[in-house]
Order: sequence, then structure tokens, then C-alpha cells
Amino acid sequence: EVQLVESGGGMVQSGGSLRLSCATSGFTLSHYDMSWVRQAPGKGPEWVSAISPSGGSTLYAESVEGRFTFSKDDAKDTLYLQMNDLKPEDTALYYCARRAAWAAGVETIRSIHEYDFWGQGTQVTVSS
Repeated sequence: EVQLVESGGGMVQSGGSLRLSCATSGFTLSHYDMSWVRQAPGKGPEWVSAISPSGGSTLYAESVEGRFTFSKDDAKDTLYLQMNDLKPEDTALYYCARRAAWAAGVETIRSIHEYDFWGQGTQVTVSS
């Protein structure tokens, strides 16, 4: 059974940092593209970042480029999202998600419709 479990969220002041984790099980992490997606209150899901199966390539939304870093440890089956210089507009529920095996190409990696398994989310709240 595929499972994704996020942790590490919390409440921080503007300019602060948090590191999110996503523990995975039930599949081989090094075989899949993975992403972080967030959803702010009253808004639709927003793709944040992706990492390639090898971990050698990462992509970021413009809104987080230079502030967030996506990494993973295949030996621990865990993903990480280091978030620095947090802003109030980063407030959201953050999900990790596995891209479906049938999906391919970087052109559509931002499409949430290509992700087949999601965690339950972890809340990040940034106060001004």
C-alpha cells in the first residue's frame, strides 16, 4: 500500500524557516517524480516544487524560487522541503504527491492531475 505522510508544519513569523518531511512507503521512491503542492484557504491547489527520480533535478514555482529547497533521502524513503524566508503568502496546507508512472516529461510536471497518491498534508502558517 502506497502511503505518504507529511510532517514538520507549524506556525512561524515572517522571515522564519521550516523543514517539511514526507515519509513514503509502499513503492520505490527512486523510480518516481515527486512534488510538493500547497493549498491556501479559499484557493485551489498550487504546485510548489518537483524532484526527479534520481534527485538530480529540481524545479520550483517562481513564487518560492530561491527560498525553498526540495531534497530527498532514498535510503530513508523520505522527502524534504526546506523553506526559508517564509512570507505570509506561504500560509497553506502542504502536500507531498507522487507523479503517476504514466506521466512523463517536464512540460506537464506542474499539472496536479498527473499525481496519483497524496499525503494528508501539513499546515504551515506564517504570521506577519
